[in-house]
Amino acid sequence: MEDINFTLSESKIAIIGLGLMGGSLALGLRGKCAALYGIDPHPATLELALSQHIVDYADSDPATLPADVDVVILSAPVQSIITLIDQLPITIPHPCIVMDLGSTKRLVVEAMAKLPERFDPIGGHPICGKEKLSLANAERTLYYAAPFLLTPLDRTSPRAISAAYQIIEALGAKGKTLDAVDHDRILASTSHLPFLISSALARTTPEDVAPFVGPGFKSTSRLAGTSSSMMLGVLQSNRENVLNALRGMQSQLAEIESALSSEDFTKLESLLNESQSAYHSLTVH
Repeated sequence: MEDINFTLSESKIAIIGLGLMGGSLALGLRGKCAALYGIDPHPATLELALSQHIVDYADSDPATLPADVDVVILSAPVQSIITLIDQLPITIPHPCIVMDLGSTKRLVVEAMAKLPERFDPIGGHPICGKEKLSLANAERTLYYAAPFLLTPLDRTSPRAISAAYQIIEALGAKGKTLDAVDHDRILASTSHLPFLISSALARTTPEDVAPFVGPGFKSTSRLAGTSSSMMLGVLQSNRENVLNALRGMQSQLAEIESALSSEDFTKLESLLNESQSAYHSLTVH
């Protein structure tokens, strides 16, 4: 998506939050825009970002960003993103496009809607990542071939949408536009519920079986290794959708438990066959 008012190669991009997602974004955009600015509260992260030439400029204070920055990308946990949005009018007094990478969108978009008119906001959520966070684990290809969901506001301009799609294309990701409410409902099932299932599995499994853990357990429980500080805000901001997804999961588990408890193996086989078919339908894309 092209727009004569925005050209990525001529634009200056600021990324607030240089963890796994922000750092990988910087690596993916390096050399594809006019300048990259990084903001992060951790001195060690800033030092690494500069020593590895991941960004052209790094600081802990967003207020130090140059007045000619074209796009500000907020890469932090959801609650921190909302706080940053509230602070933008003070820390960044000049007009710019504002995009975020938060895992839930409704509350973020509501906060963006309150920004002064000089800001041009658009919500964003790349569907990728790892359970190991921090800039040290960032990868240039993290976004490659991943869905990148955009949740524009009514006030979002064609220029901001064009900018977002040019960034997505530069990362090798696949852009798709979605309503913020639909986004949160969908992600409750495809992302937030799997995290809780992984967490429950990890807590349920006795420690003395550790020597016998194989790839099946590791792949199923992998998400439990995600930082709780990041996921807590996600669960808080998407509470009702996550609760609905949890109730659906509990209903399915109860049906499986009932068939196994009553030794109705015909029913159990049918449930497992349905699960297999559902898995193939969901993962064929």
